[in-house]
Amino acid sequence: MQVAIVKYNAGNIYSVDYALRRIGITPIITDNRDILLNADKIIFPGQGEAQTTMAYLRKNSLDSLIKELRQPVLGICIGMQLMCTASEEGDTECLGIFDAPVVRFRPSRKEDKVPHMGWNNIYNLTSPIFNEDIEDEYVYFVHSYCVPDNSHSIATCNYVHPFSAALKRDNFYATQFHPEKSGTVGERILRSFIEL
Repeated sequence: MQVAIVKYNAGNIYSVDYALRRIGITPIITDNRDILLNADKIIFPGQGEAQTTMAYLRKNSLDSLIKELRQPVLGICIGMQLMCTASEEGDTECLGIFDAPVVRFRPSRKEDKVPHMGWNNIYNLTSPIFNEDIEDEYVYFVHSYCVPDNSHSIATCNYVHPFSAALKRDNFYATQFHPEKSGTVGERILRSFIEL
């Protein structure tokens, strides 16, 4: 099985590479069109800023390529946000795979700090990439923007307000949290995605 990680100007790509190697998968990190189109699974990870990252994807024709993919694709963190319609971060038009906006956290209480950083639980899990026994388990988040709950939501988290911890539409899956940094729970989610 060939698992490809989309290579672009975002951080955290090598953390995903290491996490996959820990579960016995040796991925290829690439921006090669043919390799990405023919891989069995695609992971679109990252940490970064929406406007700059979308500009890079467009410049390198990765925006149209990602939307063409027909195999299972997993977006992580900024990867998930860029798969939505638009982001308030830099007033950025995104890929539009998920019909949902990305909005900034606007806390009303002093104790709610932005970014949302650290461990938080996920619930309302409704996807094969989540085993039933990880309902309400803790995973690792680092983000200042979030996607409101919507028809594509397959997991929810609550920080400031409930938001989408994960999304799914057709062959596209995405998590706002970082499975590669979420210990054994994250490893199980990555393994479930690989086994789809």
